[in-house]
Amino acid sequence: MDQEAEIINQDTRIERIKNFFINNKKSLISIFIIIILIIFGYFFYKDYKNKQKTKLAEKYNYITTAINDNNKSQIVNELKDIILAKDSTYSPLALYFVIDNSLIKSKNEVNDFFDIVINETKLEKEIKNLIIYKKGLYNAEFESEDNLLNILKPLLNSESIWRAHALYLLAEYFYSKGEKKKSKEFFQKILEIKNVNQNIFIDAQKRIQRDFSE
Repeated sequence: MDQEAEIINQDTRIERIKNFFINNKKSLISIFIIIILIIFGYFFYKDYKNKQKTKLAEKYNYITTAINDNNKSQIVNELKDIILAKDSTYSPLALYFVIDNSLIKSKNEVNDFFDIVINETKLEKEIKNLIIYKKGLYNAEFESEDNLLNILKPLLNSESIWRAHALYLLAEYFYSKGEKKKSKEFFQKILEIKNVNQNIFIDAQKRIQRDFSE
């Protein structure tokens, strides 16, 4: 009896499953098609992004080796296009190349490109922090105290590996301005960081002993 009941229950379950597929055939087919389209769309997008990155790589490698006085204006425009592409690898590299070779004279324009790379480009956290530090380094020679502090604020309030570099930059900045008290405070903050880069720690220690000993 129990065996017959079990067979009946099993047949009932099979019938229910069969009816479910029959009654929802159109919906299930639609869901299946959507899943297939999503999978194909994902691989298509990934392939597209890889091709775009390859093109940017080729473009960057070519223009950074082909630059000369005759084509400098064109090269600068090409580098701007790479920065505006907001690629995690080649946009920062293009910006560094522009700065290292002094290809754009306008400091405001360079800072605008820094902001695009920092705020609009998808970057790993510490890569982004490195670019923030580089922006501070670029601006240290001409920006006001408040502006420089504002640029480096994301590092100063973080546990980033670049925090010590930002503190050292500010210490040097204030020392160059003759503000030794502020300079010493930033050098001392470096010594308080746990797991700080040892080279920076030693340099900060030496500067305190050499330049601020009474």
